[in-house]
Amino acid sequence: MNQGVLAALVPVVLFIAIGFASARLEWIRASAVKDLSNLVFMVLTPALLFRTMSTVRLEALELGPIGVYFAAAVLVFAATLALQGFGTLAAARALAHVFSNTIMIGVPLIGLAFGEAGLVTLFTLISVHALVLLTAATVVFELAAARERAGRPGQAPQHMLRTVLQAVQNGILHPVPLPIIAGLLFAQTGLVLPAMVDRPLQLLGQALGPMALLLVGVTLAFTRVGHHFKAALRIALVKCVLHPLVLAGMGWALGMSGLPLAVLIVASALPVGANVFLFAQRYAVAQDEVTASVAVSTALALVTAPVAIWAAARFVAG
Repeated sequence: MNQGVLAALVPVVLFIAIGFASARLEWIRASAVKDLSNLVFMVLTPALLFRTMSTVRLEALELGPIGVYFAAAVLVFAATLALQGFGTLAAARALAHVFSNTIMIGVPLIGLAFGEAGLVTLFTLISVHALVLLTAATVVFELAAARERAGRPGQAPQHMLRTVLQAVQNGILHPVPLPIIAGLLFAQTGLVLPAMVDRPLQLLGQALGPMALLLVGVTLAFTRVGHHFKAALRIALVKCVLHPLVLAGMGWALGMSGLPLAVLIVASALPVGANVFLFAQRYAVAQDEVTASVAVSTALALVTAPVAIWAAARFVAG
């Protein structure tokens, strides 16, 4: 393993381990996790996203690899439904197979491995990641739930269009895509952030990586996997191994290479994102399994991430 991969991975593992130990030693209580999460998502994340994207011109963005990323995600999602049947349980597993933890783990890992140029590609993905995948998942879940309700007496019909429109609205008015969009719009004006604004945003952004990784470790310490380990491991293997292989294969077949594709391969190898649990909770399906898969895939990524970074770096060289 080359020095660059090792240098990128060691801080990730170290911060997660410190967070895990802090929780086990009861320096951080379970009741504080929600507050720490709010700090990361509502304060630190928007600062980094806006500042990074505030200097990016639209013509500099490479959207081709983003399209391939979603094509690979759709393929894995559809294959899961085809193999496991069209129902809410299969939909929950399918979403877990393709929805990455792009913020808490993706941002610090990509930043360390590929620098600010890599973050631009990642933030471009993040700006539409939740919007595209969660809106599509809403449609699938609603259709699956409607099918499961078919024939049940006394059930009020669901208005799927209204649900999808609400999902789109929530996907845009969110502390992740909103600062990305605002930063891009600001960049197109040609203006430069004043130093008195830029410096505080820089300091907040620098705090995101360590805080997010510490939070991952804390969350792992409070997660109980139990007898859902086998099901969670299956999800983790698809998410951290199969998904990036499908993306890399599609990129190779299309003759793609370069930094954007490398970043997206690593992004596809990231663990299951927490938003999947929100769907499992909303539709009352596989909640324990999905929670366990978040923990197991995070642990597995500590092994698979170095391989993904090393393999993806070969695409940079083309």
